[in-house]
Amino acid sequence: MRGLYVLVVALATLAGVSSASAQIRIAEDRGGQIGSYLQHFAVIRASGERVIIDGNCLSACTLVLGTVPQDRICVTARANLGFHAAWDFAPNGRPVFSEEGTRLLWDFYPANIRRWIERKGGLTAKMIYLRGAELRSMFASCSLPARTASARQTRTARTAGNRSLFAASAGPM
Repeated sequence: MRGLYVLVVALATLAGVSSASAQIRIAEDRGGQIGSYLQHFAVIRASGERVIIDGNCLSACTLVLGTVPQDRICVTARANLGFHAAWDFAPNGRPVFSEEGTRLLWDFYPANIRRWIERKGGLTAKMIYLRGAELRSMFASCSLPARTASARQTRTARTAGNRSLFAASAGPM
């Protein structure tokens, strides 16, 4: 049911925005459920919109890198990508490593990201960060004016509660 809600919200958000000039700005996204992010980024991929990463894009948010074509992604100086192994809840409610989820993340990442993750020790429970010059060497740099453009041109994926559109509530990683 949540997946259907997410898809409806995404389609409603995209309605009325011309894909020729539309942009999605990702900032302060802590991640969430992998499936929700895959659905969200598939809609963005199909829309032709450009993605600007302008702040934290952590956990499942990083799936944008393997879902949206690389030539439609750019990063600002504030971009900060965080990667870790996937986890799920055990019957007792505690987070446990998810081999299947981690494999899914790995399979979606482009080769340059997988090589970087391997150099950093792989996907583990510990978050590893890709930012700065190293990130800008892998993706196109984009610059934003001091304030983002009008809402018709640049949208931040947010809900009315000012939380990331597809992020689940922040939990242990």
